[in-house]
Amino acid sequence: MIFGANGVRLGDVIAWIWRSSAYWNILIAILIGIVIYLLWLASRQEYWRNAARQVRSNRIAMVSLFILLIYITIGLLDSIRWRDASVGTDGRLMRNEDGAIIYEPRALSLLDRISKPLLERTEKTYSAPLATRLYSKETMTLPNGRIVRDYPRLRYGGARLETGESVWVDISRRISMGLLVGLVAGLAVGGAVYSISRRFANAGDATNRKTFNSQFLKRAFFWGGITLVSVGGFAIIAFLASEYRLLGTDKVGDDVFYRALKGVRTGLIIGGFTTIIAIPFAIFFGVIAGYFGGRIDDIVQYLYSTLASIPSILLIAAFMLLFGRGLFNLCLIMGITSWTGLCRLLRGETLKLRELEYVQAAEAFGISRAKIILRHIVPNVMHIVLISFILRFSGLVLAEALLSYLQIGVDPTTGSWGNMINTARMELAREPVVWWNLAAAFIFMFGLVLPANLFGDAVRDALDPRLRTE
Repeated sequence: MIFGANGVRLGDVIAWIWRSSAYWNILIAILIGIVIYLLWLASRQEYWRNAARQVRSNRIAMVSLFILLIYITIGLLDSIRWRDASVGTDGRLMRNEDGAIIYEPRALSLLDRISKPLLERTEKTYSAPLATRLYSKETMTLPNGRIVRDYPRLRYGGARLETGESVWVDISRRISMGLLVGLVAGLAVGGAVYSISRRFANAGDATNRKTFNSQFLKRAFFWGGITLVSVGGFAIIAFLASEYRLLGTDKVGDDVFYRALKGVRTGLIIGGFTTIIAIPFAIFFGVIAGYFGGRIDDIVQYLYSTLASIPSILLIAAFMLLFGRGLFNLCLIMGITSWTGLCRLLRGETLKLRELEYVQAAEAFGISRAKIILRHIVPNVMHIVLISFILRFSGLVLAEALLSYLQIGVDPTTGSWGNMINTARMELAREPVVWWNLAAAFIFMFGLVLPANLFGDAVRDALDPRLRTE
């Protein structure tokens, strides 16, 4: 109980938060607040507004950002979770001897509740993607008493198919329905964008009207195409997943597509929070080393050189063996061991900034070094921090998969793509080969890492004119 007769006790609140894993929800809420605050600050400066305009003009970057937002939405849906109250057979809430409500042992997220059919409808064992029968033969007794070896029908996959109806005809019909939904949505969005664009074009003078029409027509085609692909893709997935096992089932009959969706949150947390842990170390040590120089610079260089010389895999393995496998522990140790590269970049940039006229003028006027660092140095190295954050994100997602494959990553019960790859290691050695666990993890990782890299390249080109592509 958190709320007692004497009011709320801080220790009970902290214990409840830790036991229920609610601290991840709190950390995610804090992260979202920080991102919104930083975006608000950036919108007030012309430098960041120009960079944002250049990124928006890059269509590849905008498509990549759209895909990343889909992943982020899935991660947020999987992060908002709570436990339902237990209900007895009589329909009443179950209570203990003290009268307190008894809750279900497992907390379900919004993603779990949206995809509840995928969670509850389990098969017996392996089944291939879009299959209607199990992947291995079993001994079956026919209605006439004859005993045969055959592939049993799935309990849920393709259960609504009538006898003799072709599976691929039904799949083609569902795909056509999804494409039709996407086409209608794309035409609606494209028409709305073009209609609004025509109003702006008609408001201009006659000489620029033709140019405006051409530009806005391209914009309408672009957003209409994005809507067609996204809505159509979602509709196809929804129509197929409601009747079939889209990516097959695993050894215990769980839906592989659902397992891959559960790995999105883990990948985002590893890529996001690990970088957030590393950034303060890199900014602090890199800025003070570059600004003060001398012995402080020597000490910092010795520190990150020593840390960089230790194999990170061995350090992470030792840490996980000492403190246990878990998502928080993995983020912590990966953040502690991954700040050295950014620290070098910030040190070099600070060495250049401290020689500029406005920094030397601030020192001549007697402004304290702390204020100079906070007002003049740190804001002018934040573009490097942002570029490093985006480009390192994909590398950390891949690192989690590698560590989980080596069994020193997250807990085996945690949904992650690395655990799926580790499971596929034995499945690829069996006969017949079960390949869809590995394929699902690869598809979802590729779908996250590639847009992150493309968007990171666009942000780098916008923030650093020296690297701007021609």
